[in-house]
Amino acid sequence: MKASKWLVVGVVALAIAAFVALDLGRFLSLDALRQSQAALAQYYAENPWTLRAAFFGVYVAVASLSLPGAAILTLAGGGVFGLGWGLLLVSFASSIGATLSFLTARFVLRDVVQARFGARLADINAGVARDGALYLFSLRLIPVVPFFVINLLMGLTTMRTRTFYWVSQLGMLAGTAVYVNAGTRLAELQSLKDVASPQLLGAFVLLGVFPLIAKALMNFIQQRKVYARWNTVRPKTFDRNLVVIGGGAGGLVSAYIAAAVKAKVTLVEAHKMGGDCLNYGCVPSKALIKSAKLAHQMQHAERYGLHSASRISGEGQSLFSFKTVMQRIHEVIAAIEPHDSVERYTGLGVEVLQGYAKIINPWTVEIALNGGGTQTLTTRSIVIAAGARPFVPPLPGLDAVGYVTSDTLWDEFAKLDEVPKRLVVLGGGPIGCELAQSFARLGSAVTQVEMAPRIMAREDMEVSELAAASLRADGVDLLTSHKALRCELVDGEKVLVVEHAGVEKRIAFDQLLCAVGRTARLTGYGLEDLGIPTHKTVHTNEYLQTIYPNIFAAGDVAGPYQFTHVAAHQAWYAAVNALFGDFKKFKADYSVIPWATFIDPEVARVGLNEQDAKDQGIAYEVTKYGIDDLDRAIADSEAHGFVKVLTVPGKDKILGVTIVGTHAGDLLAEYVLAMKHGLGLNKILGTIHTYPTLAEANKYAAGEWKRAHQPHKLLEWVRKFHDWKRG
Repeated sequence: MKASKWLVVGVVALAIAAFVALDLGRFLSLDALRQSQAALAQYYAENPWTLRAAFFGVYVAVASLSLPGAAILTLAGGGVFGLGWGLLLVSFASSIGATLSFLTARFVLRDVVQARFGARLADINAGVARDGALYLFSLRLIPVVPFFVINLLMGLTTMRTRTFYWVSQLGMLAGTAVYVNAGTRLAELQSLKDVASPQLLGAFVLLGVFPLIAKALMNFIQQRKVYARWNTVRPKTFDRNLVVIGGGAGGLVSAYIAAAVKAKVTLVEAHKMGGDCLNYGCVPSKALIKSAKLAHQMQHAERYGLHSASRISGEGQSLFSFKTVMQRIHEVIAAIEPHDSVERYTGLGVEVLQGYAKIINPWTVEIALNGGGTQTLTTRSIVIAAGARPFVPPLPGLDAVGYVTSDTLWDEFAKLDEVPKRLVVLGGGPIGCELAQSFARLGSAVTQVEMAPRIMAREDMEVSELAAASLRADGVDLLTSHKALRCELVDGEKVLVVEHAGVEKRIAFDQLLCAVGRTARLTGYGLEDLGIPTHKTVHTNEYLQTIYPNIFAAGDVAGPYQFTHVAAHQAWYAAVNALFGDFKKFKADYSVIPWATFIDPEVARVGLNEQDAKDQGIAYEVTKYGIDDLDRAIADSEAHGFVKVLTVPGKDKILGVTIVGTHAGDLLAEYVLAMKHGLGLNKILGTIHTYPTLAEANKYAAGEWKRAHQPHKLLEWVRKFHDWKRG
C-alpha cells in the first residue's frame, strides 16, 4: 500500500482512537442530549451561525468516520434548530460525511479489492454501472441497513462519486426528516425505539422495496410497449412452444433441450445439419490437421529412430495423394453426420424443417421450405442460432483472381489433383494459422499475410512468438505488419499486392485463402422489420433475450465468443429461459471459457492471460513449467512448450492458464474443471497423475507454485529439529 494510503488509514485510526479514549460517545446519548438541550438552545439564540457551523462540522466528522451517534445528532438537529434548519443541516452533513466515507474506502481499499477479485467483481461492476443508482436509492430508504456499511461497500465499486452523492442526498431525506421531526419533541422521547418503531421501520422497508417494484413495473411497461404494435396479431394459442432457427451447435442443443423436457419444438435449418463446425470448421480442419501432422512425422521419421518416408519411397516421389486426403476429410464429416442428422433429432422428438426461416412477428415464423412452398408456425418463444460466415475483405481485384474461404475450400480443393503449389493465406488468427501450417506440411509454398504486428494477437507475446517460430519452421513465409492492398491478374498470373513499411510487395499465388475472421449471419431473418438491434451480433441481455423477451439468440450470432462449445453453452440458457423464464431465468455464465488453437504445438487457454490481466488491472503471480522437462514429452519427441498459470498473489486460486504443447487442448480440461469448481493448485498437486503421461505437466506446474511459496521460516525450524534429533 502506498504511503499516502497509509497516511489516510493512520488519520482515520487516530481519530477513532481519540473518540474512544476520550469517551466522546458519552455526549452522543439521548440522556446527554436532553440534559444539554436548554444550554444549547440558549447558545443558539445568542450565536446561531457559530452553532450551526460547529454542528455541521461535527456531524460530517461522525458520518465520515462511521462513528456511533449519528441518530442522536439527527435528533439534536431537530431539538436545537427546529425542523427547517435541522433538516437542512443534517441532510447535507450526512450526505457529505457519507461521501467522504465512500471516498476513503475507495482510496484505501478499492484498488486492492478490484485487483484481487476483479474477475469475480466484473458482473457486479457492470450491474452498478447499469442499475447502481436504483439499488443505492432503495438501500438508503431502508434504515435497517447500516448506512456506514453502504458507504464502505459502494466505495469498493465503480460507482461515480457524483452519483453516490446525489442519490444519498435524495434517498436519506425521508429518514432524516422523520428523525429531525422527532427531535423537535425531544422531551417526549424515552429511547430511540420511540422514533424507529417496528411499524415505521416496516413502512421504510416497503418504501425501499418500492423502487425495485417500480423497476419491475417499468420493465413490464417497456415489454408492453415493445409488443404494442403486434397486439392485434398475437395468437390466442400457439402451434409450438419453441422454434429454433439454425441447425448448428447452438440450435441443436436448444432443440434437444426443448424435446427432452417434452416441449413441442421445431428446428429450421436452411442448408446442412451440424452447421459450420461439422461441415466447414472444426471437424474438417481437424481432419486436415491430423493428415498434415502425420505427413510431417513421416518426413521427419529420423526423430523417432526410423527412416523417413522420402528415403523409403525415393526422392521426388509424393508421400501421399492430396485428392485422397481431401476424400478422407469428407469421409470424416460423413461419419460424424449421423450425430447431427435430421433422423436423429426427429427420433429425439424434434420436428426438423429444411428451409429458410423469417420471423414475421414476435410469435410467428414463416419458413420457405427447400422443397417448395411455405409453412407458417406460431410459437411462444424463438431462439435465433444462425451462426456466422467468413468475412471477405473488400480487396480490389479479389473477385477477378478468385479465392476460397474456410467454408468453401473443402469442396473447391477436393477438385484438385495436387496440393496448391503456391498458397496465400490472409489472416493471422487461429483459423489462418491452423490452415497455413497444415498446407505447408502437405507441400504447399505458403505465404501468410497478417496486417497486425503479430499473429494470434489475443495470446501473450511469448505465445505469439512461439507460434510464429513453429509456422516458419514448417516452411510458412509469415509476413506480419503487411497490409493487403489489392489483387491483380497479370498475364494469367495471380498476384497479391501488400504494403510493408511504406513499400509495396508483390506475391504470386495459385490459390488465395481468406481467413480474416467471421461475421454473424444477421440478415434475412426479419430482425430489421422487428426492430431488433444488431451490430456485428444480435443485441441481447444477460439472459440472451432480445428486446422481445420471448425471442432469444445463442451462438456466433449472439457473441461474444465464436466457439462451438460456447454456442452449446449459451443454448442451454436460451432454451431454459425460453421455456421456463416465467418462473426462473438464468444469466449466461462466461466466467470459465476455454479455447484452443490446433497448430503444432497446440495453444490452449482458459481465463486470464498476462496481457488480459494487465489490461484489466488485475494483480497476479505467474508460475511456469517447461514441458521440455516432462518425461513423456521427451519420450514422444514432443518436448517443447510450457504450462503457465496465473494465480492470485500469495494464494493458489487460479485466474487463468495457458498451455503450449502437444495435446494442450486436452490437458487444459483439468484446469477448466478446477476453475469452475473453485479448486486451487494445492488440490491439483495432491491429485495422483498417471506416470508417464502428459497430464503430469499440470501437477508439476502446481509443484512449481508450491515450491515458490514454501514456508521458509517454518522449514528452518524443521531443519533445526532434525539437527537436534541427530544429536
